[in-house]
Amino acid sequence: MQNKILANVGGFPITDADVDKFLMGLGQRGAAYNTPEGRKMILTQLINNKLLLLDAKRNLFEGEAEFRERLQALKDQLLTSYASEKVIRSVSVSDKEAEEYYEEHKAELVSEESVSASHILVETEEAALEILKKIESGEMSFEACAKEYSSCPSKENGGSLGEFGRGQMVPEFDKKVFEMSPGEITKEPLTTQFGYHLIRLDAKNAAREIPYLEIKDRLKEAVLEEKQKKAYESKINQLKILFPVDMML
Repeated sequence: MQNKILANVGGFPITDADVDKFLMGLGQRGAAYNTPEGRKMILTQLINNKLLLLDAKRNLFEGEAEFRERLQALKDQLLTSYASEKVIRSVSVSDKEAEEYYEEHKAELVSEESVSASHILVETEEAALEILKKIESGEMSFEACAKEYSSCPSKENGGSLGEFGRGQMVPEFDKKVFEMSPGEITKEPLTTQFGYHLIRLDAKNAAREIPYLEIKDRLKEAVLEEKQKKAYESKINQLKILFPVDMML
């Protein structure tokens, strides 16, 4: 694509590529400005920046003591960051290391107990009891009643809330559902801050050992972070020998 010149400031061109680079520097926020109006705003900012830069050079701001101090502080900051990156850049994690970590921590790598449940939410106890009668008599299925009467968005899925672990629902709901048996429907409506619930426990899933392949990528990230931390600490300890540190606290 041709790099179109959008403006000239003191003989210096500002191009489409300059606008694109500015947008990339904004990260996710850049998408909001990638419109004709947004790009025009950015172009105006780039023109202003160039004007200020040319004026700063004309007035020899680079030679001022305050600027030199700020420049040195920025260079020190960037150099420190670069040195830190170089310490951890060469650290990597192999599949074998991840597998060894998995074997050593297998007892800790387990999923929590979870359940799959469905519910019907209504405003009054009377309405809940009437719906319960329809379900128990076989007049309507639980799913049909959820779609017909429930005020919860889960009604679109027949009342299904999917799978969840302990502590993910309000306390009353959480306590009740984990006490139930698969296939069981509450005999009385459960009251919470949201209203009256009829609950059906669809499945109960015991805590289980998580297979290695299921968490391989997460393990490699964890091991990498651990190795990077050790590499950084090792480097700092070496530097303390080279450059003795006397703390005054």
